[in-house]
Amino acid sequence: MYFLIRLVRRTSRHSAWVLPLAIIGFVFVTGWIAMALAQPGSDIVHPANYWWWFLVTATTVGYGDFFPETTGGRFVGAYVVFGSITTLAILFSRISAIIENTKGRRMRGEISFSGRSHIVLLGYTAGRTERLLTELLSEPEREVVLATWEDQLSEHPLAGEERLHFVRGDLTDLSVLGRTGLPGAHSVLIDARDDNEAVTLTVAANTAAPAVHTIVALRDLRVQRTIFRIDTTVHCVQWHNTQLIAEELSDPGIAEVYQELATAGGKGTYSLTVPSGVATVTVETWQSALGRGHGATLLAVRTLDGIQVSPPWDLPVTPGARLFYIASDRLDYDEVAGALG
Repeated sequence: MYFLIRLVRRTSRHSAWVLPLAIIGFVFVTGWIAMALAQPGSDIVHPANYWWWFLVTATTVGYGDFFPETTGGRFVGAYVVFGSITTLAILFSRISAIIENTKGRRMRGEISFSGRSHIVLLGYTAGRTERLLTELLSEPEREVVLATWEDQLSEHPLAGEERLHFVRGDLTDLSVLGRTGLPGAHSVLIDARDDNEAVTLTVAANTAAPAVHTIVALRDLRVQRTIFRIDTTVHCVQWHNTQLIAEELSDPGIAEVYQELATAGGKGTYSLTVPSGVATVTVETWQSALGRGHGATLLAVRTLDGIQVSPPWDLPVTPGARLFYIASDRLDYDEVAGALG
């Protein structure tokens, strides 16, 4: 026991697995020697049998095919049981400590994420960021890494969400950005505290992962001229439009589509009402008439039952229904009627 205690003290400062392995190895060897002295010539002491007897005794299974027959041998058996219980207790405590330490590091943002095709958020704003995360994590397979400055958050904002990973540190430090798995990300959102910081983080993100689709949220969209000097492929969006930001992160390029629709001189969104007294036709007929005759696309139909976006093609469009479509110019019913048949 004196040597066992000294072994525990010497190895407790090393790896979590060294101490339990050292103890069980020590008990195995010393138990063998002690059994040979307590029961000389016993079948237990034979090399082909001792390891088996040690295993079933240490695990307290006790098949009974080998057992000590002397008082000294029973003491050796008790020593083996005590040593194995001590080993298991230390092993489980070390495993528990490792799990708690890993959980603590995750909560403190000290982890490194090594996945791919995830979304990275750089920056944090209370309330706003949670709304963005809720939107992004609504897709079941989506993984998100939130990276914040050390003074923004002290711990993981959504501890129960396993698909949200948390990183804290200097967001201009390439090693911190590396911990977010940025080079393998699907897209990255720079959601800074102000537009000057947004420019700085754009430089850092572009250096760390120039090929990743980057979205920058700006208070003043005139700052995008500075952003474009860094990288012309970066998408700049209005800071307050969280819905558009979430869509752009999931489906790169959608912000450009919205911008095109909102730009004067390009294609826009319009609507028309089907006059009373005309025949009822299906959405398919309307799609064909709008598309082939005018290069337009039907988006939605409002009927008495409410509005349907991307309606089924067999939906009847009755008089009084309102159609919403994308086209170069506004159309009225008479312009489209000829193609309805």
